[in-house]
Amino acid sequence: MQRVVLSLAAVALIALPAFAEPAVPQDVFLTTQGEGQYLAKDLLLGAKVHNSDGAIIGDIEDLILNADNQVQGVILGVGGFAGFGEKRIGVALPALQIKNESGVVIVSLPQATKETLDALPAFERKQPPKSLIDRAIEKAKELSDKSTVTAKDAYEKAKQEAGPALQRAEEAAKKTYEESVKPALEKAGEATKDAYDAAKDAMAPKPPADAPAATEPAPATPPPAEAPAAPPAEEPKQ
Repeated sequence: MQRVVLSLAAVALIALPAFAEPAVPQDVFLTTQGEGQYLAKDLLLGAKVHNSDGAIIGDIEDLILNADNQVQGVILGVGGFAGFGEKRIGVALPALQIKNESGVVIVSLPQATKETLDALPAFERKQPPKSLIDRAIEKAKELSDKSTVTAKDAYEKAKQEAGPALQRAEEAAKKTYEESVKPALEKAGEATKDAYDAAKDAMAPKPPADAPAATEPAPATPPPAEAPAAPPAEEPKQ
């Protein structure tokens, strides 16, 4: 019975129509990449920068934005070995040459010579970078907020979808019980009773087939009545 109810509930949930999506505000969200647009990770962040000879001098690690959130330059990591001893310098965005050659994006800085890079001072920050503890706290809060919103939305949606579905499932299960399960149970009960009665009859003791039929005992013959005693003889008188 429980399996029938769960199966019907699952069918009802699948058959539910999808809820209408909320209206998306205009001029707020971008749904696709437009012509002439590029993503920073695809073009700048992490890109290898070449000098005029085509040799790699470093890679872009960050972007420099102004008060209007416009990109004005990049942070370029140069020198060092495998990230050790690397120096970070600032480069104005117009100084970079970005070319797309046969589907491959190449970023170059023609003015970057070994002597120039060695003479440049490291880029100076006005604000200290976030510590590992600060980043860990932000990440923990991010995960907590996302999981809370996701769980709440999932609960509300499941609640809305499950209400009518469970009601229909209960009605279908009740109908199935009345039309199929209940008659089957009644028939099974009757069959069980018949089988019990038949087994009871089979187990009852029966007389052997060749035994003589029992006869009624003959009535007892009453004993013969005793004759009355003779009176004593009178003695003769002298």
